[in-house]
Amino acid sequence: MRENPMTGRRLYLVTFAMMLSLFLASIEVTVVATAMPTIVAQLGGLDIYAWVFSAYMIASTTTLPLFGKLSDIYGRRCIFLLAVTLFLIGSILCAFAQTMLQLVLFRAIQGLGAGGIMPLAFTIIGDIFSFEQRAKMQGLFSGVWGVSSLIGPLLGGLLVERVSWHWIFYLNVPFGLIAIALMLAAWRDVTPRTGGRVDYPGALLLSGGIVALMLALFELRVGLAANPLTIGAALLSALALFAALVPIERRAVNPILPLALFRERLFIAAISHGFLAGFALFGSANFIPLFAQAVLGTSATIAGAMLTPQVLSWTLASILGTRLLLRVNYRALALSGMGALAIGMGLLTQVSPTTPPWFLGFSTMLSGIGMGASIPIFLIAVQSTVPRHALGTATATVQFARSIGGAIGASVMGVVLALQFTAGLAAAQLDPHRISINALLESNANASATLTAAMRGALSGAVQAVFVVAFIVTLGAWIAVALAPRVSIGARQAPSPAP
Repeated sequence: MRENPMTGRRLYLVTFAMMLSLFLASIEVTVVATAMPTIVAQLGGLDIYAWVFSAYMIASTTTLPLFGKLSDIYGRRCIFLLAVTLFLIGSILCAFAQTMLQLVLFRAIQGLGAGGIMPLAFTIIGDIFSFEQRAKMQGLFSGVWGVSSLIGPLLGGLLVERVSWHWIFYLNVPFGLIAIALMLAAWRDVTPRTGGRVDYPGALLLSGGIVALMLALFELRVGLAANPLTIGAALLSALALFAALVPIERRAVNPILPLALFRERLFIAAISHGFLAGFALFGSANFIPLFAQAVLGTSATIAGAMLTPQVLSWTLASILGTRLLLRVNYRALALSGMGALAIGMGLLTQVSPTTPPWFLGFSTMLSGIGMGASIPIFLIAVQSTVPRHALGTATATVQFARSIGGAIGASVMGVVLALQFTAGLAAAQLDPHRISINALLESNANASATLTAAMRGALSGAVQAVFVVAFIVTLGAWIAVALAPRVSIGARQAPSPAP
């Protein structure tokens, strides 16, 4: 292993550039959500409103594994600069959008860049820091995500009210340029590039399969109004593309998704944990504010604040957990984290119309502790054991598993909610076709007294069913962690980079 050229001032500058770029990519989701009512009022296009978020998510999820592999082939700096540049171009175009359709297309460009920023920031940490340093830094980088989740809505509201919605996109430009300048000035290659030819057939099949899967999931989120033919066609297309990908990756000299990684128990445990934990947490998190507002009768502000304990506890647990990794085995920490997540999800299965709001906050706090004590732990474990020349691919794949798990979880739980809500209304002798969850929310916002006990009970039972699904999946995540190998990752060294 050659000496690490990233020391002293260069190390601090590159670290700051990574944190800044990660902050921009993570805050974009919440800051845009706050501004969307104003944007719709000016641009119109309410019928494609949801695609402002969907286009960003599809693009960023699709490019996650691609950017990881490209950084292994061509080096971290040029691929990171490409990702930030795409993100900034998309941001500028979004600020100039004149129609909702334009905004959707430009958000897709922005998402392409975000899909590279996320994995590369954590990959570069694995490149430039030792195991001991990485155990401290990964928690801080997870804290960046937590801070952005908290201040995003506040910043978005402030910019919309005091300046213009265009500035939620313009504001990315100066900070993105600073990150680019710091990277150009301070970065020195740490891991030799693998080089070789890009696996274009594999890249096309993987991208196409992910896009088809995401389209099916977004259609599934509509619930009972979803078109089964559309979902079926998209899922069959995704399965066919993924099936064709396997033999091509086996023959490829430089595969976009190295199948050899999937023979490592720790790597399998990490992606299984990420997928199942993402399914349970991100899938169910969408319904906590819904339950608080529509069933408990809280205001929209208080309902949104129900997730704040989760964000704060996730951030703190990430920082503390990664530091404990220097003294405690990774598997023990991850098992403890999944235990906390299971308890939090288990408590949520007991919700009812008489549940106090603090109970929701306490349950989400436990779930945040669980994720914070396990997600960065597994990422560090994988980065400490995979070959250095596959670091970008491995890091991106772990993050991709969590992202796609969350997308599938949200879609599946949306269907569960719709089915259970309809069954609950029918059991209460109410016409399900005349009552929707949206109408329930609007009624609650205007005059909560108009909500009947039967309606509240039906929605309460539906959300409870969602949490039962989340709890069961969380148990699966705990089992995945329990099956992880008993190794001391601090004592292991990844094999030397390929020449």
